[in-house]
Amino acid sequence: MKTYLVTGGAGFIGANFVKYLLATYPDIQILVLDLLTYAGNLKTIENDLQPGRCEFVQGDIADRALAQALFQQYNIQYVVNFAAESHVDRSIDNPQLFLTTNILGTQNLLDAARRAWTTGKDPDGYPAWRNNVRFHQVSTDEVYGSLGNEGYFTENTPLDPRSPYSASKTSADLFVRAYAETYKMPVTITRCSNNYGPYHYPEKLIPLIIQNILAGKPLPVYGQGTNVRDWLYVEDHCKAIDAVLHHGRNGEIYNVGGHNEKQNIEIVRLTIRTIHRILTEQPALRQALKRKEYDNDGNLRIDWINDDLITFVQDRLGHDHRYAIDPAKITQELGWQPETRFEDGIQKTIRWYLDNQQWVSHILAKPMM
Repeated sequence: MKTYLVTGGAGFIGANFVKYLLATYPDIQILVLDLLTYAGNLKTIENDLQPGRCEFVQGDIADRALAQALFQQYNIQYVVNFAAESHVDRSIDNPQLFLTTNILGTQNLLDAARRAWTTGKDPDGYPAWRNNVRFHQVSTDEVYGSLGNEGYFTENTPLDPRSPYSASKTSADLFVRAYAETYKMPVTITRCSNNYGPYHYPEKLIPLIIQNILAGKPLPVYGQGTNVRDWLYVEDHCKAIDAVLHHGRNGEIYNVGGHNEKQNIEIVRLTIRTIHRILTEQPALRQALKRKEYDNDGNLRIDWINDDLITFVQDRLGHDHRYAIDPAKITQELGWQPETRFEDGIQKTIRWYLDNQQWVSHILAKPMM
């Protein structure tokens, strides 16, 4: 039975990856390590936990003693490192936290894995490695900086981080690459575009817009909403990581994109229209509305769900204009490509949030750390 250490496995993408692994591989063991800061939620995976199959440890990836103890206690073959502070606005307010978790934490995991997986030295003096082990770093397209109106990020695009968050992720990536070069450690890296889907923390754009619409609150949009992002449905991302983890070439970077470039204002307007349509077609779901207004027949009104809710706010400091990923490498080498059209993915996402308001309330009740 192969054992996976999934760090940050109670967060958005990590939790979806845990669920994907459990559904895909009946004969594996998963160890989830998560500090359960504001964006980590044990309720997200509590139904997946089972002794010997999927176990949870609360802890910090920067805790050296804990990392070493886990490798001693469990026969870990794969590390998939999702654990990271990930919100750009928060990195502007508190850069040091991002350095501690994203850089020092990643290096600590690398070192614990290196000590556990080396079996001696090869004829050239490099460490000899156990068979079928790999450290996979989950990164972001933000390490490449900002694009103009044309072109795409490739794996050879120069690194040009523009925020403390992206600088910390860039540094972590470079440590992973350094371990590959210095120790010949079996590692891979994926850099993905913006994810969306179930269990996304409500401060992120799409779930924030959904929750504000349900509450009848203004929908804040930075600047004029013209910043462009490439959107990737989270399950498609999980499949890409799985492909790279098991079939990618050692030491390689793979960009993972969704072929879904959209301006932020497009995302907001599409979300408004989609929620209005879903609530029109399925009136019972209107009970998720926090803003309660009734017509003369006693039915909950939804005519106020329109573009008038949009409010343009001062742009974010150092806001990158455009991200766009070229996933040609992972498609050509591993056969992966995104399967979910954005129009389908956003409908599934909205429906999930309408059906899971209790989960949203629980995570919003946690203290902001």
